[in-house]
Amino acid sequence: MKTKSHKPNKVAIVTLGCSKNTVDSEVIQSQLENGKVHTVHEDTKGADTVIINTCGFIDNAKQESIDTILDFAQEKKAGNLDNLIVTGCLSERYKADLSPEIPEVDKWYGTFELPQLLNNLGVDYRKELIGERKSSVAKHYAYMKISEGCDRPCSFCAIPLMRGKHVSKSMDQLVGEAKALVKDGIKEIMLIAQDSTYYGIDLYGERKLAELMDRLSDVVGLDWIRLHYAYPSKFPFDVLPIMNSKPNICKYLDIPIQHISDNVLKSMRRGITKRRTEEVLDRIQSEVENIALRTTLLVGHPGEYDQDFEELKDFVSRYKFNRLGVFTYSHEDGTHAGTLEDHVSEQIKSTRADEIMAIQHDISWAHNQKLIGTNQKVIIDRIEGDSYIGRTQFDSPEVDNEVIISLNEGYLRVGDFANTHITGAESFDLIAKLIK
Repeated sequence: MKTKSHKPNKVAIVTLGCSKNTVDSEVIQSQLENGKVHTVHEDTKGADTVIINTCGFIDNAKQESIDTILDFAQEKKAGNLDNLIVTGCLSERYKADLSPEIPEVDKWYGTFELPQLLNNLGVDYRKELIGERKSSVAKHYAYMKISEGCDRPCSFCAIPLMRGKHVSKSMDQLVGEAKALVKDGIKEIMLIAQDSTYYGIDLYGERKLAELMDRLSDVVGLDWIRLHYAYPSKFPFDVLPIMNSKPNICKYLDIPIQHISDNVLKSMRRGITKRRTEEVLDRIQSEVENIALRTTLLVGHPGEYDQDFEELKDFVSRYKFNRLGVFTYSHEDGTHAGTLEDHVSEQIKSTRADEIMAIQHDISWAHNQKLIGTNQKVIIDRIEGDSYIGRTQFDSPEVDNEVIISLNEGYLRVGDFANTHITGAESFDLIAKLIK
């Protein structure tokens, strides 16, 4: 039986998927708390209502979302939960299919149904609260979504089906959001979007990412600004002088390449060639000295044959990305690639991903060895065992390298910046001492 709309005593938000979902969950919390509803992230103990913010991007993420829903459905059946709500990308795409199968879920909401979700919990949606939120991942860093949706036609991606067309937030809104985050103790923000380089076209008629970064860099108290998800096709090179001239913009760029073979890039509908991709990377590296480049690759896409994969391996070996991640292709309903033959076996996909990461393991080790003996500014993310765990400006949280500092080196707080001397290095970790 479905429960009626009511104002719960305690709401727990469980977030799955990417950092963009994290921001959405923080917005939900801000709205609920303004409506006098006690809301927490992840800690479901004592909650009478759970909101699951789902991911529907790839098979593994979808399965994790479904498994999580089923776990809480059991809690609902056992009488440990009054209200179970599902929102996010999986719900946007599959709620019509899933609703009859999991009747324990009281309500299913899509990605654009926040007002309805809040109303169900007895809270009025307040537009003026957009941008006012607390980071749920840390007290000293936060993700900031500069746009929603995507206009790119990538064959493998279902994001436009779940998130719609590209919609930029205004610069004034984003600057205001950054100031509010800094006031709340945030020192570092990660700029995120489905395609950050497309920012501004819909609002201003042209790409405005450089101007946005310039304005954000003037926010007092914002020590680090980091750029993620920069699409390589028609990359806005006016961003590079801003990186060079603004000391609080990290020399770091997340630029998802996906592949390098022209055959596969065409099948992926990426709108770029191997030659142009290499020209973009070469220019970025030549104009921003010591920039750390992170990329994401997709192996096993329809159209990828042995020679294409060998070409990709050669590219990774030659360009020596500082940071790199690999996904294996999976068919997505409603996408162009979903109409093609998935001719690469799951075993071969997995083997190819492992081969790429083996190459990257050695590359990362070599990069880190060069840092031994250098001094690096580090932000402290957490204390783990007998060590402080931090990051340099060349590393984003959760996905990149970490710096390990013994607690015996001196007193530091989470969120502090520390000047360190790198004394050792492994493939994905640095060892450091404090400079006293």
